[in-house]
Amino acid sequence: MVSIMNKKAQFFPLKDENPSKTFPIVNFSLIALNVAVFFFSLADFENVISTFGFTPALFSILTLFTSMFLHGGIAHIFGNMWFLFIFGDNIEDVMGHFKYLLFYILAGIAASLLHYLLNIGSTIPSVGASGAISGVLGDYIIFFPHVGVYVSGFFGHVGKVSAKFMLGIWFGFQLLSGTFLFFGAQSGIAFFAHIGGFVFGAGCAILYRIFSKKI
Repeated sequence: MVSIMNKKAQFFPLKDENPSKTFPIVNFSLIALNVAVFFFSLADFENVISTFGFTPALFSILTLFTSMFLHGGIAHIFGNMWFLFIFGDNIEDVMGHFKYLLFYILAGIAASLLHYLLNIGSTIPSVGASGAISGVLGDYIIFFPHVGVYVSGFFGHVGKVSAKFMLGIWFGFQLLSGTFLFFGAQSGIAFFAHIGGFVFGAGCAILYRIFSKKI
């Protein structure tokens, strides 16, 4: 999975107007863990990716988990961790620390499983937290659709849009790009992992709102 930040037809978030109500210890810990694992992996990068990345043709329960903490490069991990930093703290606020951690892991696994179902014979390892973070984005668009998000768009222009607008554009791009893959387009990005994580997150958020009176 390549970074959820993609330069084509998308906005890059700078900050949101949604301050944390509690200290996001889990979100900060996930960011720190991802960064630490990335730098650790550089000691034997290709071997770490091939061993602990999720390869559909070599299905492994272990790599469903380990792959979401690996990244393919500086730009990859920066984009993913920035999105997690911007949006994850508020989801931790809503869910609480333990539920947020459980949700994050399950979203990453759900994302990889959809990628697996559509690429069963693939021998290419997929790595990255983008599936789990896509789940966070799916949560965010349900819980905080009207929150303002400052974004840098085309030609470096900075403006404010609603979360539902920015994340809706982002998800639409994933759907469009994923559809092109069915017509022979080539890409190193696991778009359907992003789609799977986002749908999982949005579904969890809807269920959470039904059964919880917090939001």
